[in-house]
Amino acid sequence: MRPFLLLSIRAEEAAAVDEHDAFRRATGLSNTDLHRVQLTETELGRLDLDDWSGILLGGGAFNASDPESAKSAIQRRIETELGTLLDDVVPRDFPFLGACYGIGVLGTHQRGLVDRAHPEPVGPLSISLTDAGLADPLFAGVPRDFAAYGGHKEALAGLPARAVRLAESAACPVQAFRVGRNVYATQFHPELDLAGICTRIDVYRHAGYFEPDQADVLKARAADVDVRHPVTLLRNFVTAHAR
Repeated sequence: MRPFLLLSIRAEEAAAVDEHDAFRRATGLSNTDLHRVQLTETELGRLDLDDWSGILLGGGAFNASDPESAKSAIQRRIETELGTLLDDVVPRDFPFLGACYGIGVLGTHQRGLVDRAHPEPVGPLSISLTDAGLADPLFAGVPRDFAAYGGHKEALAGLPARAVRLAESAACPVQAFRVGRNVYATQFHPELDLAGICTRIDVYRHAGYFEPDQADVLKARAADVDVRHPVTLLRNFVTAHAR
């Protein structure tokens, strides 16, 4: 099998390693079958898509909608590289799934409106599938209403013209969308389990997502919710595209 590629934007080593482990647990892929590139340390270069079964993009502290003047040189470089990658991925309809930051990157690339009008707190979220989401193979086996972990400052406020909205929440109008048949983005984190969200809370307690003294409260809230369905998306993605 050709491996899958996980692109990470996380500069914090603990979060980057845990993200890779979370995606491996969720997909059932081995280290060999899920290759990670930490973009904060390594330039992506031009990928030959034929070398891969599919591409996953994780989240992080970047916001695609921030003014260019507010972005670091590393963020600007990464977003240029991801834009070039999507220039290849979207026309070819190559299997791609971006989580959280991925909705900002893909949404911006496809000329949707990404802004800070629909933030959500860190922790469990209540997600609802649209009719299109219920019919989409990525969500096969997922109920219309389910819990997921997330937390974000920006979101997709205006859907790109060519996109199909697949999921929503009360505070966020686009929790998942699709372009073509195989290019996806989710606002929530399909890879996260309880251990993963607790690691993220520890790593990002001073990143402006919540007051630092609320970390233990957020972990307790996360533990009170049964989050079991989001990993199904990643297993469906791998099953559909492994080659």
